[in-house]
Amino acid sequence: MTIRLTLAFAIGFFIASGVGAFLVPWLRRIKAGQSIREDGPTWHKSKEGTPTMGGLMFIAAVAAVCLSVGFEPMMRGEYGHIFCLLFALIFGAIGFLDDYEKLKKKQNLGLSAKAKFILQLAAALVFIFLMREFGYVTTNLYIPFWNHIIPIPEWIYFVFAAFVIVGTVNAVNLTDGVDGLAAGTSIPVCIFFAVVTFIWGEQFLSLGVFASGLAGGLLGFLVYNFNPAKVFMGDTGSLFLGGAVAAMAFAYDMPLILIILGLLYIIETLSDIIQVAYFKLSGGKRVFRMAPFHHHLELGGWSGHKWTERQLFALYFLVSAACAVVSFIGIFNRYSF
Repeated sequence: MTIRLTLAFAIGFFIASGVGAFLVPWLRRIKAGQSIREDGPTWHKSKEGTPTMGGLMFIAAVAAVCLSVGFEPMMRGEYGHIFCLLFALIFGAIGFLDDYEKLKKKQNLGLSAKAKFILQLAAALVFIFLMREFGYVTTNLYIPFWNHIIPIPEWIYFVFAAFVIVGTVNAVNLTDGVDGLAAGTSIPVCIFFAVVTFIWGEQFLSLGVFASGLAGGLLGFLVYNFNPAKVFMGDTGSLFLGGAVAAMAFAYDMPLILIILGLLYIIETLSDIIQVAYFKLSGGKRVFRMAPFHHHLELGGWSGHKWTERQLFALYFLVSAACAVVSFIGIFNRYSF
């Protein structure tokens, strides 16, 4: 198992970094440049025109890993990695439509919020239904740290699952705000799931292949996305990534682990919600200098220290890694060894 998980990571890295060598120049040639939001930090305007849709690198990487390293599990009738891949691809397709609309309009406005929500909700419900039908998901809600399972009615579970999936996808999308941030935050998340596979056993191998391949693909993507970024992942990549994280949490049948494991995603989302709500209720006042939270830190936060993009990358990576370690403690005793 160790060899396959390592191989999945290595193949993911080399394919993503290899695809990037051709993809980035091609995106430049077709002028697939990112439009920068007008209300963002002023120094971000210098990034105007940087190619977007670079998420295709790690999408191609994890797809190749699933069809190569994941081929043997498929022959044994294990399709967890394929379900996760297809689900993430659906969200990646929604992101691609959004990126395409932005490029066509030459501004940072893609699909309407309503259209994205409807598409994401439909994808979430179909995924949970299929995973339930094929036995990858139960309606027993696992409680990490307490190591308890609570049975809940199926319809309530479906509502809960749709809320968590759509929320996770959009939370990861919000984290993609500075160079390397979403990828750097998500690598420890993927490694967590790969380590869980190693500890829990062979029956989770197909899912571990997906998680390890995605971690390697994200590292290969960072070759081009680390500050100063040569390419952005775009909504194509960030929605795929959010879909992949949500899919893994449900495929491993422990969605509540995202409360700790995805803490940074939650902070990013809550900062946005709090900022908008307080702005409206207070008549124009703000809690944060700018939302999401990483922009607040960029602009000096409450301390006055303006975090650089590289400092933010290091901060988010380390916090995410710490959350992964704590999460591992929370689920370590789920199965007897």
